[in-house]
Amino acid sequence: MKRNIVNTANAPAPIGPYNQAVQCKGWMLYTAGQIPLDAKTGEIVGDDIKTQTKKVLENVKAVLEAGGASLESVVKTTVFLKDMGEFADMNEVYGEFFINNPPARSAFQVAKLPKDVKVEIEAIALVVKD
Repeated sequence: MKRNIVNTANAPAPIGPYNQAVQCKGWMLYTAGQIPLDAKTGEIVGDDIKTQTKKVLENVKAVLEAGGASLESVVKTTVFLKDMGEFADMNEVYGEFFINNPPARSAFQVAKLPKDVKVEIEAIALVVKD
């Protein structure tokens, strides 16, 4: 079984016992949920859903690229929201990152997210290079 651990300094380091992503058999990449942390400072970026969503997706992109994938190769995302009432604003920013042929997606409102952020997103992608 080929299982490669993926970690990059261009996205925040894990804040628990997990990795940023795991690449399976060179074909699939599963990211950990990303929150709006600055990779260099470890500080939360933004206090509104749009700013936080943008930073989260920048972090997702960094992890994908470190694992040989890209936003274009994402097949599924899961979005966790603190408040489903902010779905439309999150969706607006999300659409700026996934323009053509966006992936399948699920979205859930959850009681609480790490560091009390407003949004967390994880992705599953095809690896485009080995």
